[in-house]
Amino acid sequence: MSSPLSFCAIDFGTSNSAIAIPASAAGQAAGMRLVELEPGHLTMPTAVFYFAEGRHDADGPPRAFGRAAMAAYVEGVDGRLMRSMKSILGSSLIDQTTDVGGGRGVKYFDMLAGYLKRLRHQALAAGAQAPLDHVVLGRPVFFVDEDAGRDAAAQASLEAAARAVGFHEVHFQFEPIAAAFDYESQVDREQLVLVADIGGGTSDFSVVRVGPERMNRLDRRGDILSHHGIHIAGTDFDRHIELASVLRELGYRSLGPARADGEPREVPSGVYFDLATWHLINTVYSPQRLSELRAMRSFYGNPLHHQRLITVVEERLGHELASRAEEAKIAVSGGGDTVIDLGALESKLAITLREADALGALHADVERIAQAGRDTVAQAGLQAADIDALYFTGGSTGLRLLSERIAADYPQAIQARGDRFASVATGLGLHAARLFTR
Repeated sequence: MSSPLSFCAIDFGTSNSAIAIPASAAGQAAGMRLVELEPGHLTMPTAVFYFAEGRHDADGPPRAFGRAAMAAYVEGVDGRLMRSMKSILGSSLIDQTTDVGGGRGVKYFDMLAGYLKRLRHQALAAGAQAPLDHVVLGRPVFFVDEDAGRDAAAQASLEAAARAVGFHEVHFQFEPIAAAFDYESQVDREQLVLVADIGGGTSDFSVVRVGPERMNRLDRRGDILSHHGIHIAGTDFDRHIELASVLRELGYRSLGPARADGEPREVPSGVYFDLATWHLINTVYSPQRLSELRAMRSFYGNPLHHQRLITVVEERLGHELASRAEEAKIAVSGGGDTVIDLGALESKLAITLREADALGALHADVERIAQAGRDTVAQAGLQAADIDALYFTGGSTGLRLLSERIAADYPQAIQARGDRFASVATGLGLHAARLFTR
């Protein structure tokens, strides 16, 4: 058995990751705590930026992690940003090499391992006891849907990456079970819980059986009654809000000049969808794209719209506008209207986003997410009335209109919330403590 303080738990997420270590500095572990991975942050974006310039060091090519990686990309530094690394698990890409700029190639496996190594390094720097060679890793119920072979390969690849960076004993726990552990510690009877884990890229639901008699069981596979998810979540909400508000000021859905042979035509919309899609924004800044957009001046009935669009591209304000849209989404989700400050684009420019307009923009996606929850319950062979509790986790569950819509399908269920960004990591830490200190 490991030393009581030489273990950790890692939530290797699609969008953000976290790591939990024993809270005590000496003796037996007195609970678990999350590591501050970046100043003031207990979670770190699952992102690596490879710089096109710079020398290799002992750890490999020059790169930045987390928020520094995202900042380098937004600022237009020459290099390549890698996100959603979890999605390559179970695919043939894991053994392939990709170009990261500067004539360098990096294996996807090494990218993944390098990120895990960064998490381990941060844990050691935060006071975890060396050698920190025991770990519990979270995993989805299915890395790959309906393909047991690829699913097993995905877990094997993640385990191999963990071992490659110094973890000698590697265990896994299902993410929905981990998310339910915090709630489980508060219950005094067996319950059926619908876990709603809604983040930036996906909305995942699981029906989990929890209870005091089950709490200390290490094998909880049988307690997951069903699992289902869809690829609609927070980034989709941001895109809809930006298109419905901010980008209207740049000409989205506007009309061209009057035509003698018919009604005015709507201006081309492709550039607006790219500006509203985070990972495509930088593609709009290329010299060729800018030249094409400048040539579209005659397509616009309102010259001001075209002028603003060109300003956004020339001054690389796409990510600034996307951030304003995200802030507006959060503000309006709490109820009421909100004002969006677009002063970075044009002095004193501000627009009002009405709550009703935001609800209209998000309605279809919210309904599809709620339907995914109902489908999950049906797959477990249950009715809505059988669900004892709802457990909300993931950043997007902070949107009142979304959580209220999901809850409306289960009026008799208790509603519980954990840390929206760290509940899975916290639950994995609880499991690690039970596993390694028993």
